[in-house]
Amino acid sequence: MQSVSISKYFFRIRTRSGVVVENLSFFGRDEDDARRKLLQIYNECQVLDCELRRAALVGRNAHMNYEDVVDLIVAS
Repeated sequence: MQSVSISKYFFRIRTRSGVVVENLSFFGRDEDDARRKLLQIYNECQVLDCELRRAALVGRNAHMNYEDVVDLIVAS
């Protein structure tokens, strides 16, 4: 069975109204792609931090939630 490597980026931002939001996650081909998706939703935010987390998905042992699946579909 073949393994697929997924890149998921976790952001900490300050919204334009000044609220700090943590653990916003987006899939992306790279950080720029994930950041572009973030800025589509949080217009004019300030990115305070970005962390890359990779997960290997193998068959039925893969742990993904509904949001992860939707993000993968949108990213393709």
